[in-house]
Order: sequence, then C-alpha cells, then structure tokens
Amino acid sequence: QPQLVESGGGLVQPGGSLRLSCTASGFSLDYFTLGWFRQAPGKEREGVSCIASTGGSTDYADSVKGRFTMSRDNAKKTVYLQMNSLKPEDTAVYFCAAEALPWSTRAVCVSADMEYWGKGTPVTVSS
Repeated sequence: QPQLVESGGGLVQPGGSLRLSCTASGFSLDYFTLGWFRQAPGKEREGVSCIASTGGSTDYADSVKGRFTMSRDNAKKTVYLQMNSLKPEDTAVYFCAAEALPWSTRAVCVSADMEYWGKGTPVTVSS
C-alpha cells in the first residue's frame, strides 16, 4: 500500500528552524513530482513548495521564498523541507504529496492532481 509519512514538526520560536521529512513506502519516488502543502486553522490548504520528478527545478510560494528549501533523496525515498526564519504565520499542519510525472523538469504541483498524500505533521511557531 503506497504511503507517505511526514515527520519533523513541532513547536519552535519565531526566527527558529525546522526540517520536515517525508518518507515513502510501497512505491519509489523516482518518477514523482513532490509537493509540500500546509493548512492553517480555519484556512484552506495552500501550496508551499514543489520539486520536479527529475529534481531539476523547484518552486515556492511567495510567502516562503528565501526562507524554505525543498530537496529530495530518491535513494532514501525521502523529501525534505528545510524551514528557516520561521514566523507565527507559518503555523499549520504540513502535508507532503506526490504525483506521477516521469521525467518532468517542471516544478508544478496542483493539489487536486496529487495522487498520494501523507497525514501531515503540525508546526507551531510561537514564543
């Protein structure tokens, strides 16, 4: 059964850092475009970052550009989200998701098109 499992969330002070991980089981990430999404209390889910299946390109929401970095390690079947300079408005449950797009060089992640989703890991930024 294909699964994605996120980890690394927690409570951090403003200005702090966290690294989220998302590990796949039951399938290989090699041909999948991967995305991080988040949902804050009372708000709709939004895209945070995306990485192409080839790993050649990434894209970020304007609100996290320059602070977050997404990367992937296909051998470990894991995708990461390094989050620096965290702000209270980054508080949300963070989800990873995957869509099969073999040999894609475009970092485009549309929520409705993602095939597999993790259950999320909560991130709270507060003093």
